[in-house]
Amino acid sequence: MLSVVFEALSSTSSEFDCFVNFYVRSPWGGPTPYCRGGDGRAVLRSSVREFLAQEYMQALGVPTSRSLTLYASKSETVKRPWYSQNSYSTDPDVLMDDPVAISTRVAPSFLRVGQLELFARRARNKAHPRALEELSMIVSHLMEREYKSDINQNLGFADQLVELATLFRQRLTSLVTNWLRVGYCQGNFNSDNCAAGGFTLDYGPFGFCEVFDPWFQPWTGGAEQFSFFYQPIAAEANYYMFWKAVRPLLSEDADALEQFDQVGRSFAEVMEKQVQKMWTAKLGLTEFNPELFKELMQLMTNSAVDYTIFFRELSHIPEDVSALKKSFYGKTSQQLDEQWQSWLKSWRDLVIKDGNLAEISKHMKQTNPKYTWREWLIVPAYQQAMQGDYTLVKELQEVLSYPYDEQSQDVEDKYYRLRPKAFFNAGGVSHYSCSS
Repeated sequence: MLSVVFEALSSTSSEFDCFVNFYVRSPWGGPTPYCRGGDGRAVLRSSVREFLAQEYMQALGVPTSRSLTLYASKSETVKRPWYSQNSYSTDPDVLMDDPVAISTRVAPSFLRVGQLELFARRARNKAHPRALEELSMIVSHLMEREYKSDINQNLGFADQLVELATLFRQRLTSLVTNWLRVGYCQGNFNSDNCAAGGFTLDYGPFGFCEVFDPWFQPWTGGAEQFSFFYQPIAAEANYYMFWKAVRPLLSEDADALEQFDQVGRSFAEVMEKQVQKMWTAKLGLTEFNPELFKELMQLMTNSAVDYTIFFRELSHIPEDVSALKKSFYGKTSQQLDEQWQSWLKSWRDLVIKDGNLAEISKHMKQTNPKYTWREWLIVPAYQQAMQGDYTLVKELQEVLSYPYDEQSQDVEDKYYRLRPKAFFNAGGVSHYSCSS
């Protein structure tokens, strides 16, 4: 038996009115070659996380697949390795009986850069006589599903590919910049988890940075190349794979090929400009100040600040560092306080020089969310859901739907606070294996 848990996306949602694909993570998929020898079943824990995360990212203004429905089984369970209560193990240490679930994702398509790579490899290896034609077909399908309204249909195919490269570069750099802005880390950002449409896809080993750490990585199977601040470089690697996959289709048009290559060569430069623009907005400034930014990153690291709370409190444009200490996880020395006060004065002088403080504060609050994903608040929600109680999941869905708003005092007291010490280094909270 199945019970419907949530319905998130109405049939009139504008971005999906005309063209949708449905991707169902089902508990009855059975063993397939695509699940690494597993049974292909989704569990309620990961399905709840995915459902909430997609809708939260939408509310943040970050391009994403969307949640349509989430069904939970009333009778089917499956064993999964996970963490025991109060576990500080790096790897899962128990087998749990998890309820299975069906979560339905919605997007214009689910084409990934990795799929383009597959067809390109067949074309390069001349795997069969139609390999290059099939590569052309899947790239044409990508343009039809994801870029039709943005690419000039009157152009020849080669010139359309140049536009495709430009548009995907813009979408991908913007996406990763937004991830940095809101503290999101896609723990396994390889080409199979990189949507060719330029949106967030595959909410498996993801997390949100709480204690500021440039190398934050929630996935125990991940490494530095997929850590928080390394995401622009991972994006560049994925874009390179896209460029390499599409390039054979331009072999007979030298002019278009040169333009296509130029678009690819400028990825890092475009990425850097996007990231600098984002930091400028988070700080309420009109231009990027590298020295001020560098000093801030060092101070945030030294003080172990909460990433979201710090920038939200900074959005009030305080005069004294004491107003920021709500975001500090530890005590600071007098010397560190003096360094903070000096930085704060330098920053405020620039903000005051740039314009009206009330307007700047307003714009900063529209850039820096107040409410973020905190895994230690998500865990009780899916644990209760496993017992058939979805009250907390629905509450989280409501709170996370308005991340930039000042909500009730009860909501603030519960959701706008530092991570309790008990959840540091806790398995399934501060870190986790692939959540399926």
